[in-house]
Amino acid sequence: MVPLRVCHRLVHLRGLPSSLRLPLPSTMAAPQPGCKPPRPTTTSSPSPAGPATKRSRTMATDAATSPASAGCSAMKAEFTGHAEYLNALNDKRERLVKASRDVTMNSKKVIFQVHRISKNNKEEVLSKAENDLAAVVNQYIGKLVKELQGTDFWKLRRAYTPGVQEYIEAATFCRFCKTGTLLGLAEINDSLLALSDKSIEPLQINVLDYLLGVADLSGELMRLAIGRISDGEVEYAKNICAFVRDIYRELTLLVPLMDDNNEMKKKMEVMLQSVVKIENACFSVHVRGSEYIAMLGSSGESDYAFFGAADYDQ
Repeated sequence: MVPLRVCHRLVHLRGLPSSLRLPLPSTMAAPQPGCKPPRPTTTSSPSPAGPATKRSRTMATDAATSPASAGCSAMKAEFTGHAEYLNALNDKRERLVKASRDVTMNSKKVIFQVHRISKNNKEEVLSKAENDLAAVVNQYIGKLVKELQGTDFWKLRRAYTPGVQEYIEAATFCRFCKTGTLLGLAEINDSLLALSDKSIEPLQINVLDYLLGVADLSGELMRLAIGRISDGEVEYAKNICAFVRDIYRELTLLVPLMDDNNEMKKKMEVMLQSVVKIENACFSVHVRGSEYIAMLGSSGESDYAFFGAADYDQ
């Protein structure tokens, strides 16, 4: 630090000419503009212990050089096993997704085939549809059975459930058009026993997928009822309406008791719309049909049966 007396001396010297000013030491001289102030130099005294030597760094890569490498190898082997398991699971999921898409596509073809049914070609259309459905089971459902049999299929349910639901929809649709009844889950599972390996527990379709497929059936029955009304088969459309009503009523009692019913709630909303459409179509034909016939002045019995109106006495 500069003494206070020296500071006063420097203040008085600022007003003197440059010729009368006293030279200042280099450490007290003001820095010139544009130049950096000199950095104070410090002298380091040598350490009494002498200069320290730099230690070389080495990386232990062998079990003999580091005792912790054995534990690292065991951990690496453990993670390698988990990686192989996840890779195999992902590969299986991809195969199931592809097989499910094939089942969905071919099951839709069976449904389209059944929609070609009429009063004249019923047996022929249903026979071809049943043959196509059997081909779907042998070629595509069999792939799902081989992939899922003996495994924890609940982990992979999201991968294959769309195809299973579509197959159930096609199978139940064919059964209703043939006999007017609903195909049960036990009968569907019995048909899959021939595809399963007898040495392993057979794969069975679960109740949830079956109910979801049956809920989708209402949409196809609604289209079938509208088509039958246009062809004059009003009684057949009424039978469809009563059948869909019964299914909807039973599912309405069952869905609130299910643990995971989010999917079923969405299906039930669509199913209710299908029931309403079938009812409106049947009511419209029954009411407006008689008015249309009376306006035309027709009194033929076949005409009344065609439009769904009851006969009346002249």
